[in-house]
Amino acid sequence: MTRSARFDADQVARRAGEVPDWACSAESLRRKIEFGSFVEAFGFMSSVALIAERMDHHPNWSNVYNTVEIELNTHDAGGVTELDFELATAIDKLI
Repeated sequence: MTRSARFDADQVARRAGEVPDWACSAESLRRKIEFGSFVEAFGFMSSVALIAERMDHHPNWSNVYNTVEIELNTHDAGGVTELDFELATAIDKLI
C-alpha cells in the first residue's frame, strides 16, 4: 500500500489511537485548537505550513482569532491516507 492509498473506515479506526485529539473518519481527520492569542495561532499555522510544504500535503484549515480548525484528507484519494496520519502526528508535535 502506498502512502497515498485511501484507507477504509476500519483502517482509520485502527489508526485513530495514534492521533487521539483528532476526530477520525474515512473522509477526514479533524482537530480544533485554541491558543492564547491570534499571534500564537498564526505562528502555529506558519509552522504547519512549512511542514506541509515539505510533505507536499496541505491541510484544509481556518483561523478565527485564537482558534485554528484543521481538516486533513488526501484529495486525490478521496479520503484519509497514510499522509494524513503523518501530517496529523507532525502537527501534534508542534503543540
